[in-house]
Amino acid sequence: MASRKAFIGLVAGAATAALLLTSCSGGGGDDASNTIDGTVQGEVTFVTWRTDLIQDGTFDQYATAFHEKYPDATVTFEGITDYEGELKTRLSTTNYGDVLGIPNSVFPDQFADFFEPLGQTSDLEADYRFLAPKSYDGVQYGIALGGNANGLIYNKDVFAAAGVTEVPKTPEEFLAAMKAIRSSTDAIPYYTNYKDGWPLSQWSSNVGAISGDPDAQNAMTKEDSPWTEGSDIYTIDKLIYDLVADGDTEADPLTTNWEQSKVDFATGKIATMALGSWSISQMQAAASDNGIDPSVVGYMTFPATAPDGTQYAVVGGDYSLGINKHSSVKAAAKAWIDFLIEDSGFTDTQGMVSPLLSKDLPDNLGGLAEEGVQLIELTPAPSGEEALFNNIADGAQIDIWGSIYRQKLVDIARGAADGDFDSYVADLNSRWAASRAEQG
Repeated sequence: MASRKAFIGLVAGAATAALLLTSCSGGGGDDASNTIDGTVQGEVTFVTWRTDLIQDGTFDQYATAFHEKYPDATVTFEGITDYEGELKTRLSTTNYGDVLGIPNSVFPDQFADFFEPLGQTSDLEADYRFLAPKSYDGVQYGIALGGNANGLIYNKDVFAAAGVTEVPKTPEEFLAAMKAIRSSTDAIPYYTNYKDGWPLSQWSSNVGAISGDPDAQNAMTKEDSPWTEGSDIYTIDKLIYDLVADGDTEADPLTTNWEQSKVDFATGKIATMALGSWSISQMQAAASDNGIDPSVVGYMTFPATAPDGTQYAVVGGDYSLGINKHSSVKAAAKAWIDFLIEDSGFTDTQGMVSPLLSKDLPDNLGGLAEEGVQLIELTPAPSGEEALFNNIADGAQIDIWGSIYRQKLVDIARGAADGDFDSYVADLNSRWAASRAEQG
């Protein structure tokens, strides 16, 4: 069972968006006294992607502490493995829990159709990070449960065994390191997790790190050919292609397994994977469970150095917690969100960046600091353009935050589909330009 699917799910195709807009109305949303500022009471259903924290009892501990603080309120949990996939369907009803991570398939101009306003973004900015993605027209609909730096995990022991003594700082250095690992160890240099799919979307969160430009994603909405040599998205996809084409990935991507990959990484059978820093604690746990020092887990930013000579890592929010607008327990739902963020200690135990500006960065990002990596947040989309990037990608049927377009990239690189890298990015650019034209 997949325990973590972060930053995923941009819908490829307008049909899903149309489905979302047909959501039902009624329920708790029609009760004028049922507000987030009301009495904290009732049973809150928390629909979560973190199935691992249900299985290991962590969420039950949080629920007990929450009930002690609010005796008239309780929390139950519903974990979903295919979180984005199932939520697409459930959002066409009112049955999607009381609190949930806002799916990436819900575009900003649709937030009000499904989620309760949490306040004005301008009023919350003094206290919280990562607000922009779930804000629309100045109204906040979600608050991030935590945040992550983006980059790659690497097994320090495997790197040492291959004679790789320095963290790669360019794509060329990274490819050389992978070649050294392939030739001198038994480890898989890079593991795609192709079958589960969602890990391939993790690469997209590095847009901005290559150039050091916090406006890199917004800039893509102004360009007909964002996959141009030197751009962030081109550099990312070219590295993936080269890794596969050079034979530095698993022999059969159709048989990858996310849960097993954690064990294989910890035990030195896998050298690197592109994942957010949320993965560090899970890999450390896998190491400990197998009698291995968890310090074997290293973390690096995307192997690129910006034109100013600095390495950057993009830091951004994980799923943002929202309240079902049809919930009948909105005050208790808001209290649960506040408890998770302020009182539970979730980000401390998970090694994540707290959404609270008052909290320091987690210790597990110390490796980035040692390498001189600077953390940047992406610039929010301009007012009125909050949905533009998603709408262009949706119209082009390029699931930047999904798995389909990168699975095809892998297939081409391994000879399982026609074409080459140049022909594929030309097709991506053509579709992107056509969708931009449709968006006006």
